[in-house]
Amino acid sequence: MWIMPLRGKAMVWAITACCCQGFLLLGYDQGVMSGIIGADNQFGRDFGHPDPTTQGTIVAIYDIGCAVGSLIVFFFGESIGRKRMILSGAATMLVGTAILTSSTTIAQLYVGRIVTGIGNGFNSSSIPVYQSETVSGKIRGALVCLNSTVTIIGLVIAYWLDYGMSFHSGPAQWRLPIGFQAVFALCLFLQCMVLPDSPRWLIAHGRVEEGARVIAMLEDRDSIDHPDVVRVQKDIEHSLSIESAGGPFRYKELFEGGPLGNFRRICLCIGVNVMQQFTGANMINYLAPVVYQNTMGLTRDLSLILGGCTAITYMLASFIPLWTVDRYGRRPLLMFSAAGLSLCFILAAILLSTGTKPAAYGATAMVFIFQIFLGIGYLPIPWLYPAEISTTRIRARGSSISSFFNWMCVFAVVQMTPPAIANISWRVFIIFAIFNACWVPLVYIFFPETKGLELEAIDAIFEKGGITGGVWGARKNGGRTVENRRINLDGEEAAGEKGEDLQGEKGKE
Repeated sequence: MWIMPLRGKAMVWAITACCCQGFLLLGYDQGVMSGIIGADNQFGRDFGHPDPTTQGTIVAIYDIGCAVGSLIVFFFGESIGRKRMILSGAATMLVGTAILTSSTTIAQLYVGRIVTGIGNGFNSSSIPVYQSETVSGKIRGALVCLNSTVTIIGLVIAYWLDYGMSFHSGPAQWRLPIGFQAVFALCLFLQCMVLPDSPRWLIAHGRVEEGARVIAMLEDRDSIDHPDVVRVQKDIEHSLSIESAGGPFRYKELFEGGPLGNFRRICLCIGVNVMQQFTGANMINYLAPVVYQNTMGLTRDLSLILGGCTAITYMLASFIPLWTVDRYGRRPLLMFSAAGLSLCFILAAILLSTGTKPAAYGATAMVFIFQIFLGIGYLPIPWLYPAEISTTRIRARGSSISSFFNWMCVFAVVQMTPPAIANISWRVFIIFAIFNACWVPLVYIFFPETKGLELEAIDAIFEKGGITGGVWGARKNGGRTVENRRINLDGEEAAGEKGEDLQGEKGKE
């Protein structure tokens, strides 16, 4: 297949643009149903005015599809490859969109949501891995976080398109917003077709020369024999040789400890995604208009406007990690974010408990501030961290199993939110406030810092062992348990760069 003749930064940005396109589609898909369901509109009339439980199922069954797609990647993604999984995801979403847009029954709507979700499961499991394996550790955090920013741009587009189409009385009121996602899926497919696959995946699967050519593209070198290309290739091969010492991959490796700490890595992959969903993020992102209307007593029209404004606030906040994630690290942003999220929901619950209209407006302000704290930490890092913390040998499986748990938790939260709001109203905020408060100590004790580390250095991140994998002992060092390592051209480990080197200061390891 023809590959774009780009090199260096141009190729990195082309890959980033493709990955962002995938997350733009993800964000749009997350938000498009929120402005359509739950109102006396054309959608409600076409589908018999679904009750709150059915509304929750229409929204949440998509997440079951995403979970199924993630499981498919878990079992087959490593053999298929990062690029081909993304192409499959885009194609599947095109099919799902066609089913959705032509829906005439609830059953067909369910099928379309599941098929679209499967395609998104392919993408959400594969895109972070693909991008992490094709960019430098110095900028990896910012570029992967850019995906999250674009996700919220997709959410904003969905909210405001829903609002604009709410003034139209025909079937296009809901068919156009749902069908519009096909534009993003088609763009993703065409962009991905002309990009190379991950060099780490290519080398791991015996396509060494092809992998070296991709490294040369990314390093902006004319020859695969250039020292910079050879050095990166040796880093990857050295890491793979350590990981592959036990022979062909066996699933039981995911439960093994030892210096590699695969089980610990899988637990962290799953844990950070479970945390993300039980912040209450998708109670707001999927169902903001419903939350505003049913917990705060606001009108449908005002709820739709506020839902769009909430998404804009979220989008603006999502730019913050682009400057902070590689400067301050993953751990501080996660802890700061969780503390802020808990405080916002506590204050929202207190205000809503008074039952007054001014208090409802104050609670609305708390939701807006909640989105800012969410954008700072728990929006981007759960997409970045699993691809970082896993070794090359288990990266696709680690990312896909974390994505599976992510989508299952999304399903649980979105499925339970409409009936929970109907039964306990504002008290639902208290539940998520408690969860958020719990995340702070968990991150502090168990999550190692990965800021600025090349993926091959992260392989050794749990060598110190112990209950916390060395994180507790390294707490004075910000949870950083390992420094960057380099492999000489002769294949031996050499002095590497410390974390400070990424700021421009050289030092010996």
